[in-house]
Amino acid sequence: MEEPRKRIVVIGGGFAGLNFVKHIDASKFDVTLIDRNNYHSFPPLFYQVASSGLDPSSICFPLRRELRKRHNARVRYNMGEVQEIDVARRTVRTSMETVPFDFLIVAAGTTNNFFNMPQLIDSVFTIKSTPEALRCRNEVLSLLERASIEPNAEKRRALLNFVVVGGGPSGVEIAGALGEMKKYVLPREYPAISPDEISITLVEGSGKVLGTMSGQSSAAAAKSLRDLMVDLRFGANMTSYSDNIIHLSDGSELPASMVIWTAGVTAEGFNFTSAGEPLSQTLTGRGGRLIVDRLSRINGLRNIFAIGDISIVEGDPEYPGGHPQLAQVAIQQGRALARNLNSDSTDSGEWKPFRYDDKGSMATIGRNRAVVDMKHLHFHGFMAWLVWMFIHLISILGMRNKIAVLLNWIWAYFNYSTSLRLLIGPSRHPSRDTLFFQ
Repeated sequence: MEEPRKRIVVIGGGFAGLNFVKHIDASKFDVTLIDRNNYHSFPPLFYQVASSGLDPSSICFPLRRELRKRHNARVRYNMGEVQEIDVARRTVRTSMETVPFDFLIVAAGTTNNFFNMPQLIDSVFTIKSTPEALRCRNEVLSLLERASIEPNAEKRRALLNFVVVGGGPSGVEIAGALGEMKKYVLPREYPAISPDEISITLVEGSGKVLGTMSGQSSAAAAKSLRDLMVDLRFGANMTSYSDNIIHLSDGSELPASMVIWTAGVTAEGFNFTSAGEPLSQTLTGRGGRLIVDRLSRINGLRNIFAIGDISIVEGDPEYPGGHPQLAQVAIQQGRALARNLNSDSTDSGEWKPFRYDDKGSMATIGRNRAVVDMKHLHFHGFMAWLVWMFIHLISILGMRNKIAVLLNWIWAYFNYSTSLRLLIGPSRHPSRDTLFFQ
């Protein structure tokens, strides 16, 4: 008699979760993927959606379409918010149903970290998801439209004070995109607004942008930002934001009609219980990340793993403080865990510990402007920009998406024009029966 197949539940359809699902041998397991969205998105290009450079559908891919490629494999997708993980009963309770598991893979990624300033949730803009990027795009365009018909010069300037908080890759990229709009788009599409009337400031608490990259790349990125008329403020952290004024830790203030927050991330939180009772042991470390060993097992929990940005690996001598929260780490962790579970060995002692192969890092600051750090090579400028485009293009799922992104980039390269500067906000949803939608 055939033994029942083991059930694997994966929480999160990002880089880590989706790569795990694509590489697990689904002829051996029943696999269920749970995600609050019905699509996989490409976070490195959220800033391009926020700056009207790309359409959301170009960087998002339906999960069901990707999973149906697994012929003869028993893989299914559930949409829902995870409400409880019961480690004793081995169940995941979502907003839709309760799903049993034999192995649980937590790959939910991160969310915005406001560093004990929860009031910022309602007052700043973020770009950690596709809806957030769309909301950011709408606000930028709304301010430009309002300023273009404002007859009072002082009020016009007040409407056009953009501040980006955080000098990491996301902050540098969105600041550079806004700088390109200021330098090239405004004179053509908003002739009533003088480029001198729009202010773009990047605030970074340390002494440089792209702090995790080489000094050469940091300096090149700073120069590119200044060339795009972006002001840089170093050495001060944002402490509060109210009445369109940012207060900094050095006592200074900045006017800001719109604040884009990219200053930090924290792991998505989950409610772990044991037979319905709160789990007493501490599972998280720095940044709220789940502590795992080099086999991606969450400390103290049997058959429960965490991969990607939500995890912090202990015991790796090369990364004693944990691996960087990058797409490549998530992709490699997902594939490594799938290989271990696919192996015929039921003894995890024979599994291969995860070892991160650092392929380098990169960031773009606009057309012909990018920086690339590899193990023994650092370069910037046009060639770095071509490398950045190529790597991101091949990483996007779906041929249609790749072609759409490439065509948008080619068109924008030659004329800085796009049909995506559209103000499309959500409309009111009709009331519906709470029996089915609670």
